[in-house]
Amino acid sequence: MSYHPDSIRLNKAISDSGYCSRRQADSLIEKGIIAVNGEKSSLGDRVMPNDVITIDGKPLKGTDKEVFIAFNKPVGITCTTDLRIEGNIINYIKHPERIFPIGRLDKPSEGLIFLTNDGDIVNKILRAGNQHEKEYMVTVDRPVNDEFLERMRNGVPILETITQKCKVERISRFVFRIILIQGLNRQIRRMCDYLGYEVVALKRIRIMNITLTDLAVGAWRNLSSEELEEINAMVKTSTKIAASETPIEKKTPRKGPRNHRN
Repeated sequence: MSYHPDSIRLNKAISDSGYCSRRQADSLIEKGIIAVNGEKSSLGDRVMPNDVITIDGKPLKGTDKEVFIAFNKPVGITCTTDLRIEGNIINYIKHPERIFPIGRLDKPSEGLIFLTNDGDIVNKILRAGNQHEKEYMVTVDRPVNDEFLERMRNGVPILETITQKCKVERISRFVFRIILIQGLNRQIRRMCDYLGYEVVALKRIRIMNITLTDLAVGAWRNLSSEELEEINAMVKTSTKIAASETPIEKKTPRKGPRNHRN
């Protein structure tokens, strides 16, 4: 099937406008609330530059300004674009452009998170196969011993898989540094919980080439052109293939079970 050379996929057009990611756009299309030139759209549809795209009857407004910011998220802020949720990250930042977070940090966690209106780079960064480093400082409720460090480094069974090997370093009696290349749901908290530890504080201090240096809690800054060039180089060969994970039995026994807390 041939397409007009000026046409692009509808989900990409929505993503390029900064409204949401391609995956989120597909979800909106499936819900039946996206129309092109007044006609209900379907997954896989393509659009031309002058086509009018509406969401729930409201025209999609594009933006020519690319936004990519680093934000030092405080504890208590929720990484969601749902403005109905109190303490959502969008209302907290109040950025003049429509932006959305790349990934998330749990509400009780703090630290570095990216926000952007570039749906393409969102998809590339989030793909599990990219192997991009994320660095955290973690405080726990028990002394960090050698056994704990060794087990954290070599893989912990959570979410029906075994975590990939990672770098873990003791900083003080109750604090350790961990560098992950995975992004499993609440991964660090689950790993600690399995080993009988409770996370007291969790702070992300680096994503890829960007750190929290000189960025106060609750503050954000635009990434420089040099930083963006480096990020784009890192994700240039981004793959859709997820990083390999080792499956385990669902009923793996746990050490030191405790109730999971947010």
